[in-house]
Amino acid sequence: MFIVEDYGLAIMLCIVTMLCWGSWANTTKLTTKAWRFELFYWDYGFGILITTLLLAFTLGSIGPEGRAFLDDIKQAGASNILSAFAGGIIFNLANILLVAAIAIAGMSVAFPVGIGIALVLGVVVNYISNPQGNPLLIFGGVALIALAILLNARAYQKLQTNSATGVSKKGLILSVVSGCLMGLFYKYVAGSMVTNFNVPDAGKLTPYTALVIFAIGIVISSFLFNSLQMKRPFIGTPVSFTDYFKGITKDHLIGILGGVIWCVGMSLSIIASGKAGPAVSYGLGQGATVVAALWGIYVWREFDKAPQGTKSLLNIMLLLYIGGLAMIILSK
Repeated sequence: MFIVEDYGLAIMLCIVTMLCWGSWANTTKLTTKAWRFELFYWDYGFGILITTLLLAFTLGSIGPEGRAFLDDIKQAGASNILSAFAGGIIFNLANILLVAAIAIAGMSVAFPVGIGIALVLGVVVNYISNPQGNPLLIFGGVALIALAILLNARAYQKLQTNSATGVSKKGLILSVVSGCLMGLFYKYVAGSMVTNFNVPDAGKLTPYTALVIFAIGIVISSFLFNSLQMKRPFIGTPVSFTDYFKGITKDHLIGILGGVIWCVGMSLSIIASGKAGPAVSYGLGQGATVVAALWGIYVWREFDKAPQGTKSLLNIMLLLYIGGLAMIILSK
């Protein structure tokens, strides 16, 4: 299987992860206006599963190093399969709750609370599980990125000139729960994997196998979580499976593309974690929030009519973001 042997390459893959995680949501803007997120989400999950299978039968099965995908499945321990599967379920629930929180409380509340908690908790949990790198640089970098996320939220808040002064308690609770779950899912996937990719432990999973099991967890749990969301949506009227099957090919393909983009990022993060360490891989990946903000600034032009002072906030945000990335990269 393909294994990353160079730290520099591992960091490059983590940066690609950040770009993918910060960009996949743009695909939701490309579907027809009538195509609801609940319907989009089915194809998004299928896109994730398809990508993991393609990687498992290609990069996960070539070369003399490690253990090929099919051989790995045969020897996998039940506890490790359940761990990767649980990671998929936890991520799926966190993702759906975050989207609901954004719909109820708005971007300026849901993102800093949800992703901020996920970033800090995820790095702490993954570092404790596998302490690689200088903790001062890792956590210092995380602190700067967390500040950048808060400034990004403040910039969005400035855009909402007509918003109510109060914050939705329901949206805030959903953001907190989503952030806690999002900060934990990566640990379960990483915990199911071999400690040495070149000499795999018996019963443990290679990163490629872990990703497939993780994706299966997402798709299967969607039949519970997304089905409930369709019947009792947080915003809007209920939708049915009939609505899904009535969708045009373009909308289905765009949903799959969104899943592929996100999963390429997740896959590269997991593959790079063997050399960079789970804390660094996860921490760099969660800088995706600021990448998403850059799309909003320069492509979707969301801040063109923002009040005075917003651009200064965004410039400081970018400086903090770059500084945080530099500290995490130099931590090892």
